[in-house]
Amino acid sequence: MCDNEAFSYGGDHRGQPRGILYTPKPGVFIVQENVAYQNKTMATRVDVTKATHKDSSNATATNYKAITGKGDVTVTTENSGISQEGGDTKGKKMNAEDHDLSESLLDVRSNGSAKFVVERPVFSQQKFDEGFEPGTRPQSTLRQSLSKAKSKCHCSGNCCMKFLYSIFPFLDILKEYNIKKDLSGDIVSGLTVGIMHIPQGMAYGMLTGLPPVYGLYASFFPTLVYFFFGTSRHVSMGTFAVASLMIGSALDKHMPAGVSVCQPTLESTVGLMVNETENSTFSVIGNSSLESNGTHDWMKGCMTEFDLEMIRLQYAMAITFVSGAIHLAMGLAHLGFVTTYLSDPLVSGFTTGAACHVFTSQIKHIFGITTGRYSGAFKLVYTYIDFFKNIPMTNPVTIGTSVVCLVILYCVKEFINNNPKIKPKLKMPVPIELIMVILGTVISLLVKLKEEHDVDIVGNIPTGLPSPKTPDLSLAPDVIGDTVALAIVVFAVSVSMGKILSKNYEYEIDANQELLAYAACNIVSSFFSAYTSSASLSRSLVQEHVGGRTQIAGVFSCILLLFVLLLLGPYFSTLPKAVLAAIIIVALKGMFKQLLELPNLWRLSKIDFIIWIVTFLATAVLDVDLGLMTGVGVAILTIVYRVQRPYSCLLGQMPETDIYRDVSVYKEAVKIPDVKIFRFENALFFVSVDHFRSSLYKCTTNPKQLHKDIKAAQLKLLKTRNVEFNATEGNIDELVCNHKDDPSIPRVDFSTVIIDCSNWSFIDSMGIKTLKAVINEFKAVDINIYLTCCKSGVREMFDKTGFFEVLATENLFVSIHDAVLQTRHQRWMSRKAKNGSAKTDTIPEDISVVIGVQAEDAETESKKDDTKTTL
Repeated sequence: MCDNEAFSYGGDHRGQPRGILYTPKPGVFIVQENVAYQNKTMATRVDVTKATHKDSSNATATNYKAITGKGDVTVTTENSGISQEGGDTKGKKMNAEDHDLSESLLDVRSNGSAKFVVERPVFSQQKFDEGFEPGTRPQSTLRQSLSKAKSKCHCSGNCCMKFLYSIFPFLDILKEYNIKKDLSGDIVSGLTVGIMHIPQGMAYGMLTGLPPVYGLYASFFPTLVYFFFGTSRHVSMGTFAVASLMIGSALDKHMPAGVSVCQPTLESTVGLMVNETENSTFSVIGNSSLESNGTHDWMKGCMTEFDLEMIRLQYAMAITFVSGAIHLAMGLAHLGFVTTYLSDPLVSGFTTGAACHVFTSQIKHIFGITTGRYSGAFKLVYTYIDFFKNIPMTNPVTIGTSVVCLVILYCVKEFINNNPKIKPKLKMPVPIELIMVILGTVISLLVKLKEEHDVDIVGNIPTGLPSPKTPDLSLAPDVIGDTVALAIVVFAVSVSMGKILSKNYEYEIDANQELLAYAACNIVSSFFSAYTSSASLSRSLVQEHVGGRTQIAGVFSCILLLFVLLLLGPYFSTLPKAVLAAIIIVALKGMFKQLLELPNLWRLSKIDFIIWIVTFLATAVLDVDLGLMTGVGVAILTIVYRVQRPYSCLLGQMPETDIYRDVSVYKEAVKIPDVKIFRFENALFFVSVDHFRSSLYKCTTNPKQLHKDIKAAQLKLLKTRNVEFNATEGNIDELVCNHKDDPSIPRVDFSTVIIDCSNWSFIDSMGIKTLKAVINEFKAVDINIYLTCCKSGVREMFDKTGFFEVLATENLFVSIHDAVLQTRHQRWMSRKAKNGSAKTDTIPEDISVVIGVQAEDAETESKKDDTKTTL
């Protein structure tokens, strides 16, 4: 193949090397005799391009040369629709706009359609690289990386300020804060969300098995700390149902088995009770303070509710501190990308399964009965067994209170707050949860629900803030397994919520800084009896909807919560737990509605559907932490499956184009005679090499088996012809050469396999080894292999591994169409040589690719020139 400047179409050029002209007739390749080649050494990019710009409204041709400092390019333009200095196209230079339009190779027609016309040589990768002088991909050395890192370590005033603003994003918010525009929205949204914090904090606090007041602590401290470190301006930190449930599940695992609740006495409980289910024990001494000494000794007999509460609290604070430490380590290591491994179907299935556990944990409060607390796999099953055993003990007043609350909450949320006709008219959602908490507290106090009807109530809520206390870090090894899953879920949910809201206001969320913010929230909270926090979907949407502008809205929420904790806490002591349970169950509606996504998910992706179902079932049937691990495991397996067994297909040519598509998808795609075009849609490396080989053999032929069949047929042929020979491969080939066309010898209907490598992002040593073996196997049965669209990284790997000792560099092409044209041209030349029409069997290097050039009707062409051959 030679490098030429342009092609000329005038006069008689018989005797010149023939080119291949691609016409817009469907599936036709025409070997054109009257194409002359002007040989010229290719030095610059413009030397190898000839463009034809054609307008259907006028066929006037204008030839011009674009002179550059390095060489000339001949461009033929057939167009009168391009404006050229006053509209006259004759004898005038093209302006810059017209020149750019011609070089774009696009023809914008009056009907709005576009057409491009390109004429160029057929490029093998070697010839293409010779003309365009490629370089290598940029790769930084270790010294360059260290030098770059060192340059970032210099200290200056600007550098320090930039670091300070990155660690404390609120400084940047305050610097740009507009009091007139932002303050009113932040106050309204902050107070609105603060009102939601009160009932949700108390309700979700119950999910952990701790008194509701600890939910208020978890609503106050994390929100305040996040104001200083967070990058999201609209998320509402605090209690979250799934996080609270996971903490409660973890706490249940560490509670002593067989301990009964007794009334506290003035005397210290003495003795030792060994928990057979744990290898560790605790000593509870006198005032119920928890002391860890490495061997956990449980007090014999019964324990007071306060003692059990203190044990749970110690474990909860240990979990919170370790969760913060995990977030801190992830933030410092810049592991904010880990959430990409938690796909939307996985998170959706997990949260729906967790919602089942949340519902189960609250149903006992709805009916006013007691059930045992279970942990581990199948705890949901054991809980419902207990529930149905104790259902005859249902408290009618409690269930009546629950039903009334459920109906009111659902109706207000569904028909007022979420009504598309009413919602735009509301300045803020109706705080129905707070209203129900207030009404429930007042009614319970007036009618004495606890004393008269034995309705379970919240009980004493202390005033003030808890005094700081160092978490018991000796418990960290016991809770690390549960905490890892909790930390990942909190991070994934919170960052996802922040990113969703940030898109509406065009600001960015820094995932690594968010990790540091969550770390600060949890570590500080662990000193103040506040358990692990997370962003809340419902509160965050309300904060954004009501008009919140920045994190300052969280400060106003904290002011309202502080007022409740300091003054109003004791007034909620008569609140029935059934009211809080009803609030939680109604809040689960959004999570359970995710079940409605399954039919659509099935239609979109069967694999995503499987991930959703498996994660949901594992979470619901086993446990929340086991469900998350199972879901992640299944998701990774699907990735491995997709990588190990990617899609592969045969390609065909789309009529009137140089485009090749999957023949099983596009019915009009035409298979090229004597050629198989194979596409493997993944990188070729150790995981996928076996599937690559088997897929290639399935789509083409198995060359090993074909070679065996050919040799067996040759031996049989020689025996039937009574030919004497020595049984060696050389002798067999020599004796059979005169009988190659014998129908008894197996053969295939193609002589070339073109492998489309456009999807190969990389190739490793095993991929090279497999590719070499495949090429040699096809060579053994006289089938050529062409590779097309190889990326630079793949070609570099070819050079390093000596791949071109097996496959010539001329067998690499820049596109599928180039390889097809080369194949067709070689076939035509071989036919000419066989018929004696060519003086030599050498394949000329000059092959022209012309796309979109109008040709006469194929039938008329055949009449004009019998020597024109359609391939």
